[in-house]
Amino acid sequence: MSDHPGRAGDLPVLLPFAVSRTRAGFPFHPLQAWLLGGGLAGGLLALPAWAQSGSVVLSPLEVVVRWAPLLLKGFAFNVAISLIAMMLGTLAGVGLGLAMLSEGRVLRRVAWAVTQFFRNVPWLVLLFFVMFLVPFQVTVLGFRIPLPDWVKATGGFALPVMANVAEIVRGAVRSVPTTQWEASESLAFTRRQTLWRIILPQCVKRMLPPWMNVYALIAMATVQASIVGVTEMLTLTAQVHAAEGGRPELFAPLYGFALLCFFLYCYPIDRLTAHLERRFETR
Repeated sequence: MSDHPGRAGDLPVLLPFAVSRTRAGFPFHPLQAWLLGGGLAGGLLALPAWAQSGSVVLSPLEVVVRWAPLLLKGFAFNVAISLIAMMLGTLAGVGLGLAMLSEGRVLRRVAWAVTQFFRNVPWLVLLFFVMFLVPFQVTVLGFRIPLPDWVKATGGFALPVMANVAEIVRGAVRSVPTTQWEASESLAFTRRQTLWRIILPQCVKRMLPPWMNVYALIAMATVQASIVGVTEMLTLTAQVHAAEGGRPELFAPLYGFALLCFFLYCYPIDRLTAHLERRFETR
């Protein structure tokens, strides 16, 4: 084989592909590098916008369904506050109402003044009064007992309940005919025996419908606890609205859901109250 290239007996040799390099050692021309870098930068800048435009925006109904379990937990907390406040207010109200029927003039007048005071002041003012004047904890026998906001709010709602129940008790006892008192006196019953064994059992039917009305009112008023920082349904509704970006179209569905929950809870109470009034003939 001849050492000179180009002769007839020489075999062709396939050389590797030669890459032309620039002075900087890169396989691209500077203009090409700038174009490629600009394209990558533009793609990176456009990526967030593309991701945002590609995200799914939930409809108002889907948002309500998505957050309904959390909102219903807040509504259950409203119901719990109303039940506890009603229980405490009823126990105190019965005692206050009986105090207004006492034979002692001083006790009767003090009980009447307390009842009129708490019946004729705004419930929200009472709530603020309790929230800011009651300490956040009390010490009993060396033990510190915390008083969270919802406990103080429950006590604030129990005060008007107490006054209204006291008036219900007083009115129910006064509505019993005086012949009942005279008959029990002729049978040598004491005043206490007459009150607890004869009068009050007859007053249950008279007290039940207005007592249920008071409970419906206190259940609807528990949303005022959101003003003083208690995390209940109205507070959670505002937080959900903020978490969804504060979209204006979500305002009516979210708060409408809260409105619907309270309506479905309080309307049967109203119907049952009307039924009991017709049944007991207390109108």
